Amino acid sequence: MCGLLARLADCLWCRWSCGSCLLWCWECLCCSTTTDQELEILGPFPAQTPAWLMNDNSNSEKDADSGVVSEDAGVPSVPSVPSIPSVPASRRSSLETPRSAFSVVGQISSLDSHKLSSPLADVKPIDFWAMGARKALRQPPSDQYFRKLEPGLYSHDSSGDDVDTLTDNEIVHRYQLGMLHFSTQYDLINGHLGVRVIEARDLPPPLTYDGARQDMAHSNPYVKMSLLPDHKNSRQTGVKRKTQNPVFEERFTFDLPFLEVQRRTLLLSVVDFDKFSRHCVIGKVALPLSEVDLVKGGHWWKALVPSSQNEVELGELLLSLTYLPSAGRLNVDVIRAKQLLQTHMIQGSDPFVKVQLVSGLKLVKSKKTSCMRGTIDPFYNESFSFRVPHEDLREVSLVFTVYGHNMKSSNDFVGRVVIGQFSTGPPETSHWRRLLASRRTPVEQWHSLRSRAECDRVSPASLEVT
Repeated sequence: MCGLLARLADCLWCRWSCGSCLLWCWECLCCSTTTDQELEILGPFPAQTPAWLMNDNSNSEKDADSGVVSEDAGVPSVPSVPSIPSVPASRRSSLETPRSAFSVVGQISSLDSHKLSSPLADVKPIDFWAMGARKALRQPPSDQYFRKLEPGLYSHDSSGDDVDTLTDNEIVHRYQLGMLHFSTQYDLINGHLGVRVIEARDLPPPLTYDGARQDMAHSNPYVKMSLLPDHKNSRQTGVKRKTQNPVFEERFTFDLPFLEVQRRTLLLSVVDFDKFSRHCVIGKVALPLSEVDLVKGGHWWKALVPSSQNEVELGELLLSLTYLPSAGRLNVDVIRAKQLLQTHMIQGSDPFVKVQLVSGLKLVKSKKTSCMRGTIDPFYNESFSFRVPHEDLREVSLVFTVYGHNMKSSNDFVGRVVIGQFSTGPPETSHWRRLLASRRTPVEQWHSLRSRAECDRVSPASLEVT
């Protein structure tokens, strides 16, 4: 009966009242115990710390009123917050119910025998509204910052100056490639430009020395000239053996109208002849013809400047292809070549073209043109016909190889190009696709010759021929 009455009293009285003295829990002193009580904090906390948790002078007055005195002078005064009295198990379930959003009951262990029974709790406010760090403004780096990295890259005095702003003496001192003496004049009566290559002086020696092959202590120079921008009608002088001061004294003409000549630039390249590899460009001179009096003419000593093209091109070959489906014939026309690499120092070149048909990876047929004596711009105009069934057309390749005839030893390799299934590059592939798309119609195109190593690397058909 007593238990029933106690539960009924719990329901009638507020859960914050003491069951013994009927006072509020924070005003009741009879329920205080000497055992340590747990700190129960129900959140969330407000952004600011409650005033009754702050250590100020007002707290010390409350301590004096409540009779709580701290004996330790080194410990700051603690606000007197009455502890929750121990309650029977019958009321513990009711105390565990959810509190309001901002109700905070701070229970710090009561002082027994004038001594703190539990350590002080340092409660700091929680800042809920701080979403992220504020971005700091950055100032752009100054010029001096970049100059510290690599002064040569940002200085106006770097070595990449335009050579047009330098004098001939400054160019010779900087590059030490020598000078070239030549003259130009336009003949209004005959309508052609005349170029005279006179001599060169102080050419640099080769970079390497190899006495087993040839005398590498001296150059074997010659001059190659053309009109930019399309290198129209290229010409070249003879090769002068073992000299750094060659005298050429050769004249050349370009048949062009006067107004067209004025829009072009004369390019003269001094090249070192090498029988066993590609010829090396020593230096070049570019003369805009619009800046000189072509009718009056003139002589110039010009300093050689480095060329971005270290090696001379092997030359170009003009080819025409036609396929006749009804007859199953693949017709090949070798029309002409221009600016072929010179293979003989004195006699020039005696070039011919070898045409070989490869089906898959098997050599089927070989043919060759006639040999043109003493020229690097030969005209052939020769036709060849190969029997190729229509179903095998996409599996064949044509290998064109230019040789320089040599009576004393094996023929000198000049350049090669492969057209067909295993083409050596995009231009060759484009020519072959145009052939497949246009039957019975000749397809003509210029091709730049490539080295043997380059062709062997990209085309399996090149490896099947000799």
